[in-house]
Amino acid sequence: MKEVCKGLSKWCENYARRAKDLASRERDPEFKKNYEEIAEVMENIAHKRPASFREALQMTLCLHYGVVNEDPQSGQSIGRLGQVLQPFYEKDIEEGKITDEEVIELLELYRIKITCIECFASAGVSGGVLSGNTFNNLSLGGQSYDGRSAVTPLEYLILEAGMRAKTPQPTLSVLYDEKTPEDFLMKAAQCTKLGLGYPAWMNNQTGMNFMMRQYGPEGMNLEDARAWCLGGCLESAPGCFSPLEYNGKVTMIPGGASPTCGTGIHFTALPKILELVLTNGVDRRTGKRVFPAHNEKIETYDQMVALWQRYLDISNRIVNRVNNMQMDIWRKYNMPAVNSLLKADCFKKGQHIGNCGARYNACINFESCGTITYINSLASIKKNVFDDQKYTLEEMTDAMVHNFGFKTAYETNVFSPDFRESTPEAAKYAQIFADCVNAPKYGNADPYVDQLLRDYQMYLKDYLPTLKSYYGKPEYLCQISVSTHGPQGFVTLASADGRLAGTTYSDGSVSAAAGTDKNGIYAIFESATVYDHSQNQNAQMNLKLHPSAVKGLSGTRKLLDVVRAYMRKGGFHVQFNVVGSDTLRAAQKKPEAYRDLMVRVAGFTQYWCEIGKPIQDEVIYRTEYDEA
Repeated sequence: MKEVCKGLSKWCENYARRAKDLASRERDPEFKKNYEEIAEVMENIAHKRPASFREALQMTLCLHYGVVNEDPQSGQSIGRLGQVLQPFYEKDIEEGKITDEEVIELLELYRIKITCIECFASAGVSGGVLSGNTFNNLSLGGQSYDGRSAVTPLEYLILEAGMRAKTPQPTLSVLYDEKTPEDFLMKAAQCTKLGLGYPAWMNNQTGMNFMMRQYGPEGMNLEDARAWCLGGCLESAPGCFSPLEYNGKVTMIPGGASPTCGTGIHFTALPKILELVLTNGVDRRTGKRVFPAHNEKIETYDQMVALWQRYLDISNRIVNRVNNMQMDIWRKYNMPAVNSLLKADCFKKGQHIGNCGARYNACINFESCGTITYINSLASIKKNVFDDQKYTLEEMTDAMVHNFGFKTAYETNVFSPDFRESTPEAAKYAQIFADCVNAPKYGNADPYVDQLLRDYQMYLKDYLPTLKSYYGKPEYLCQISVSTHGPQGFVTLASADGRLAGTTYSDGSVSAAAGTDKNGIYAIFESATVYDHSQNQNAQMNLKLHPSAVKGLSGTRKLLDVVRAYMRKGGFHVQFNVVGSDTLRAAQKKPEAYRDLMVRVAGFTQYWCEIGKPIQDEVIYRTEYDEA
């Protein structure tokens, strides 16, 4: 650890030396002054505690780079930066050393630097999972150590910088709390209205409840639960408060207290496993056997679900073992020194985060994909096969294998229900296809299908802790799709909800499948909150609003009312695309004319032109609400 710290100091000295060299050769007085300031800041933080806002901001950036360089993965949390840096900002403002406009400019430049971080990974990971984003998440709000609103004056400026410097990163997350000041919430809503895809909104109380549930056995108390934040795009991460002595005061600031909360069993395609139950373990798309044949004649709905649970367990045991082996190698041969120095208790224990040096270590998850496609498929099979007995399960499976008589997404190159092209077999499957499309759908406050979601959630709550991480800790449910609902939908046959082969899955975990929510936003909220969101690491709700729905000051209040209504029902997360589908279609046809257009995909913001067509089609087809 000492050698790593020496290296970090030397690294900062190198920047200072380079800036001095540039200053010595620069003729433009303004540029010369900039280089001299950079040299002074880098030289100071190489050897001293930060003595100004700019130095503190620079140090956090250098340390963030240190973490992502020693462990080049996506999803590194910036944490609650506006609360960490508030004492430095406050002192500089009081002493007249800096103005708010100068702070905003530095924060805008910070956004550009974070956006430039790349993740070195395969094309499949970069495109199929990340869509080019590396999910550096900056959290705002929440509660302080003593239970008051944690919002700081600096966090208003972080929002302002995000409104001016329209870059995908860092993504912003508001930890909504009933104690959060109304004017801060309004400013955050104004930012959301710009159509940048951020900030996303998280339920602070639900997050705290999850922290106590998951990390209570490791000794988490209420004060530490208040320090949580978002890691990655939507992974709730535990924290703790530490005293910062500065400017004659002691300020309790929140920081991370665990290894990454974004690793584990990734990403499991729930609808594909159901498909393999119906095909006796053989992937009919490739002809390959994936699971051992169950060889059962499925006669009841409960029997079918039990087989799905059996196949899920087989998959999970294998993938969990692979992840544990991978992470065990990682902690032995790529020990995370910088990250460990920044995490509570590692230095005190003399152990890095790979050896449970952090305060909390039950942080490995199971990540699911296509939740609502799976739930809607269950509802269709339950209704059409087992309750109404319109079709046998064999007839349903045959229709799925033959794509209900339509061409696949591979053939049409359209990955949403926006377009269907019939084949000569269409007439044969017309009635069963209509019944599948018209079967009960999640997101309409329909108890028939919403109960299936609750049953699924309650099963995983009890099942997943039977899986143990390489730390020997129980695992839990993480519900994010990122971009995986595109490639996973691509390799899945038609599903019983009427989705065609190759078509992108539903996004998120509690978003309605595109075009199936017919009863308005508040009906989706009813469906989404049929279970306790605090039993899992997260839940993900994506909504699309037409800009006219939130126009003007009254529109801002409407948007905030929508957020508040969902939070008060216990929803964990909601995020918005404020853009018309007509704009997105135009951008798909002429991407060169929309290079600065950004959208929210599933937990992250990205430039429209950087997203693959399967995900673009899915975002376009999401239900567009013209009234908030």
